[in-house]
Amino acid sequence: MGLDTHSDRPKERANLGALILRGLIETAGSFVVWGVLLFLAAGRLDWWMAWAYLGMGVVNMAVLALILDPELQAERARIREEAKKWDIVLAILMARVGPLAMLIVAGLDRRFRWSAEVPLALQVATVAVVLAGFILGDWAMMVNRFFASVVRIQRDRGHTVVTGGPYRFVRHPGYAASLLHYIAAPFMLGALWALIPAGLIWVVVIIRTALEDRTLQEELEGYKDYTRRVRYRLLPGVW
Repeated sequence: MGLDTHSDRPKERANLGALILRGLIETAGSFVVWGVLLFLAAGRLDWWMAWAYLGMGVVNMAVLALILDPELQAERARIREEAKKWDIVLAILMARVGPLAMLIVAGLDRRFRWSAEVPLALQVATVAVVLAGFILGDWAMMVNRFFASVVRIQRDRGHTVVTGGPYRFVRHPGYAASLLHYIAAPFMLGALWALIPAGLIWVVVIIRTALEDRTLQEELEGYKDYTRRVRYRLLPGVW
C-alpha cells in the first residue's frame, strides 16, 4: 500500500513559512540594532547618508523576500549540522560583528570628526558602488538556489555546480559583492576611519572565499571542472 504524503504538505509549508519569517525577523532586528547603535555613536539623527545607507539595506531585504525562492530563504534562515564549523565563525564575523563594528566606528567618526571631510560628489558616487554590491549579490542569489548562509554541501537539496549569471565571470560573486559594498560604505557615510573595520571584513571575505573554494573542489562533484573554465574566485584577472 502506498503512503499518502499529501497530509504532510501543509505541515512542510508551515515549517517553511516559519523559517522564512524567523529569518526576516532576525534580519530586520539586525537593521534596527545597527541603526540605533549607529545614531547613538554619532550622537545625532540628521545624518542623511546614514539614513540612505540603512534604507538601501531595508529595501534590499524586502526585495529579496519577494523574489527569492522560498526554499532558499528557508535554507538561509537556519544552520544545519553539516555546516562547516569554521564557516559559522567566519559568517558571524562577516555578516554581524564586522558590519556592526564598521557602523559604530563610522558613527564615532561622525561625532568627533576624526577624518577629513569627504566630498559630497564622492559620497554620491559611492552610493552607486554600494548599490552595485547589492545588485550583484542579489543576482548571485537569484541564480544560485544553493546560496546558503554558511558553507555546506547540500546533498539533501540535490546540490550541483551553478555556472550561469555572474558565475560565468567569477566563482564567488556573492563575496565579490560584499567586497564592493564594504569598500564603498565608509566613503558613502563620510567616515574614513570606518575603513579599518571594513578592511577587516575584506580579510574575512578573502579567507572565507579561499576555504569555501577548497571545500567545493574537494566535495562537490563537477566543481573542479568548473574551476578550469572560470579561473578567478573574486576578481577577473587578479584572483
